[in-house]
Amino acid sequence: MFNEIPTDRPVTPLLDSIDSPTDLKYLSEDELCRLSHELRHFLLYTVGQTGGHFGAGLGVVELTIAIHHVFDTSVDRLVWDVGHQTYPHKILTGRREKMLTLRQPDGLAPFPSRSESSYDVFGTGHSSTSISAALGLELAAKSSGDSAKSIVVIGDGAMTAGMAFEALNHVAACHADVLIILNDNAMSISENVGGLANYFARNISASDFSRNPVSGSAVEPGGIFTDLGFDYSGPIDGHDIQTLTATLTSLKQRSGPRLLHVLTTKGKGYGPAESSPVASHALTKLEKQGQSSESTYSNVFGRWICERASQDPRLVAITPAMKEGSDLIEFSKRFPNRFHDVAIAEQHAVTLAAGLAVGGAKPVVAIYSTFLQRAYDQLIHDVAIQDLDVLFAVDRASLLEDGPTHSGVFDLTFARAIPNIVVMTPADQKTMEAMLNLGFDHEGPSMVRYPRGAAITLPFESSDVELGKSASIRQGRDVAMLAFGSLLSDAARVADQNDYTLIDMRFVKPIDVNAIIDAAAKHSLLVTLEENVIAGGAGSAVAEILAAEGISTNLLILGIPDRFIAQDSPAAMKASAGLSPDKISRAIQNRLSALS
Repeated sequence: MFNEIPTDRPVTPLLDSIDSPTDLKYLSEDELCRLSHELRHFLLYTVGQTGGHFGAGLGVVELTIAIHHVFDTSVDRLVWDVGHQTYPHKILTGRREKMLTLRQPDGLAPFPSRSESSYDVFGTGHSSTSISAALGLELAAKSSGDSAKSIVVIGDGAMTAGMAFEALNHVAACHADVLIILNDNAMSISENVGGLANYFARNISASDFSRNPVSGSAVEPGGIFTDLGFDYSGPIDGHDIQTLTATLTSLKQRSGPRLLHVLTTKGKGYGPAESSPVASHALTKLEKQGQSSESTYSNVFGRWICERASQDPRLVAITPAMKEGSDLIEFSKRFPNRFHDVAIAEQHAVTLAAGLAVGGAKPVVAIYSTFLQRAYDQLIHDVAIQDLDVLFAVDRASLLEDGPTHSGVFDLTFARAIPNIVVMTPADQKTMEAMLNLGFDHEGPSMVRYPRGAAITLPFESSDVELGKSASIRQGRDVAMLAFGSLLSDAARVADQNDYTLIDMRFVKPIDVNAIIDAAAKHSLLVTLEENVIAGGAGSAVAEILAAEGISTNLLILGIPDRFIAQDSPAAMKASAGLSPDKISRAIQNRLSALS
């Protein structure tokens, strides 16, 4: 058991001899056990240096070793769900010496990446995609006569998503030769909730490790899976190398839909993580720990929703397994009967909110931008078409160091295309609180999108927010900068240095048409800024207004270009997208030079 994150690279002679999974084939069970200890020690060291997810990885060390020991993963197709648990996999598949580049520019991705390694069969980042992907791979292989094995590792938290059960249903219908390993640690990021989590817990209490784990009989613990058509085995101890290798060897000889239920401990082997798996889901770099006590935008939301709920008994909060990240912990304690963590089920979260709204409640859906993408149809079909009173608090609407899978930079584009919805972009803490109040009071769907990170208070911003109205920050010459949300503070620096006009647009929908027309009449160049993709975003909305009004003026749209921004620090990612203050200034100067 480790109780501290090592600051020096540990001595790992056996691990250092593993350059590919082939090297695992020759190890004895005792050596596999020793390797698990060294791998766990090395994982703690590297994540301490780089930051990243590590609780899930610590929990699957033995499982990862056993899979690569039993199967020929240079040929067999191993698909991991989400990717939080794949750091041990990366270490064992030729990337050990690159682990210190994790989440760094041109370094290792924090999730499986097909461009990074042939052992990363399918790229993941969001949950519950693995079974569908593996089935697709298996069906394609079958049609070409490929006899390699297909293996999936999916967590019990990811199994709560409807997509996973849709895939289970299809695997059984196809009688596909797929082995699904259910990594059951009773956790996603938060503790798992709901009927499925309770079902797994009952299975665990009913199980007896002394039984033959691969008897093949329809034992009671796997009733739901055997009823679906799976050959169920387990539950077994996911930290027992001998049991794992024996079970996997047996299952390797079988065919058809198989499901192995493995019990693991999130954070296994690291004392603080085992005792607090939620807090230890991910780790910041050691040198950054404890340095910041700044209030984040998530904290602003957490305080606001508690205050507003104390004033209005109709308020109900919903989150898809993001209680901690969205800062709903205090709300869940104070208002337990008005709090719904629906697990990893974004589509359900949105339609649940729609039903609550029809029933007279005032639901607030706290969701990350990247996860709202997963419920787009429900946003349109169940909320917007019916014009229901649902407020979406869209967190992490910004570039994130985890890279393209988690950066929230599409929501302005996909939301503003939907009729009836109000889309707001606060630039600081004051305007965010005002917009949350406005959205909650608004009759109809509304969305407040805010970035990850420390909440700022801009001295020139006012908390007086009126629906569809912008705010003039300063008057200048030649150029009018129209800023939407998080880039306002950077835009202010550029505007002050160059004597440009600056307008906080605040609303993408309804957009302030009069402010746009007035700015076009008084300036030779309009510049829009947004931390969202350029395609179809706020700048596009401005262009549409100018076209509709028949106004011919010069327009420069600055935002995320038409490419995925690679992992880096958020500041560096913004610079890569051309959204740092110096690059914004240079882009404007270049356009002015071209016009002169």
